[in-house]
Amino acid sequence: MIENKKVNLGDAVVLGFAMFATFFGAGNMIFPPFLGNRSGDQWFLGFLCFILADAGLAVMTVFAMVRLNGSINTIFERLGKKVALTITTITMTIVGPALCIPRTGATTFEMGVLPFFPEFSPWIFGLFFFGIVYALIIGRSKVVDIIGKYMTPILLISLAVLIIKGMITPVGEIISYSDSITAANTGFLAGYQTMDVLGALAFTIIVLSDVRAKGYTTPKSSMAVVSRASIVTVTGLFLVYGGLCFLGATSSSLHMGHHNEAALLVEITGMILGNFGKALLGIIVFFACMTTAVGLSSSSSDFFFQLFNEKINYKVIVTVVVAVGYLLSNVGISMMIAVATPMLNILYPLLLSQIILSFFNKFLKKDSIYKGAALGALVVCLLQVAADYGAPTMFIYQLPLASLGLNWIIPSAIGGVLGALIPEKK
Repeated sequence: MIENKKVNLGDAVVLGFAMFATFFGAGNMIFPPFLGNRSGDQWFLGFLCFILADAGLAVMTVFAMVRLNGSINTIFERLGKKVALTITTITMTIVGPALCIPRTGATTFEMGVLPFFPEFSPWIFGLFFFGIVYALIIGRSKVVDIIGKYMTPILLISLAVLIIKGMITPVGEIISYSDSITAANTGFLAGYQTMDVLGALAFTIIVLSDVRAKGYTTPKSSMAVVSRASIVTVTGLFLVYGGLCFLGATSSSLHMGHHNEAALLVEITGMILGNFGKALLGIIVFFACMTTAVGLSSSSSDFFFQLFNEKINYKVIVTVVVAVGYLLSNVGISMMIAVATPMLNILYPLLLSQIILSFFNKFLKKDSIYKGAALGALVVCLLQVAADYGAPTMFIYQLPLASLGLNWIIPSAIGGVLGALIPEKK
């Protein structure tokens, strides 16, 4: 064992690239141009709020996981072992085979294949896409190195071509389109709704495994290499998201308000690079989704492998995870999104409340604080989901910070304070 191994710059860069690629999914890529288009000359303010709510929360989650030795269960252990196990299992199922993994395949097909080959079978494409995912993770190979060394550079080069060309020859003028408060709120809400915290929870499992395999075996050395890797990750996300947001801002004068997020990106790319741009976008989407799919498939397979106490063969688990992802990407993704979205809206604030509190574990001795905070967030989210289905609970949208999707914050804090007042059992 190497105690407090000195951080190798190459290790930090590769790890940072892998984290970047996993967080930068194709779904996230469509938000910054849309934000820029709707913000106009306030695009940079909107972008800063977006990056804070997206990359900021994701990196905070990675740090929390590293501090707790990379186990998701430890994030929620103060809620009780059974509750922690239930939450983590539901979360990893959704982040893994039930929603996020199949969505990578479906998104790649819809944005990268269907525009060029309208008659191509999604089943055949899925075999190709998930076949690659399966081949890369079945042998428990160095997933982080594969993503960081080989796949991310291709993704970054492709993005750089699009962004730099768009900066040199902008598609239009940046006009005054929105006020600063609206731009800030829109940016923060878009970043918050990416829910990259969930991806961070999952991916940190294999991040820590890779870090330890490279000799960073102590908490101090693990945190050191992850901290440096996070600088690489945030820098990459800052430049890429900022560039895409700028491209969107240059389209603010072109009256493209009728376009949705994906259509707007396709249109801007075509205006910048013509048909080549659309092909390039297909490459970007493919590698953005592939890196995310590989990272999530590996992480969720590792989680379920440990969940069953390594009694089920790892290759069997990988096969099931990838097969379910493949099937749902073709036949059940819409239904799964409909089912999973309310669950995510309930789980996400609960997860965030516990992640934030985990930084204060040494000072907060009462488990009731964690339970109270979780209960406060849970009640608000349940009422909000109920309101979305027509229940008479619309008052929940009148709570402070509701416009930012953070109406759970104050009730969660109140729940934590009330939990602190509960006397400990002797």
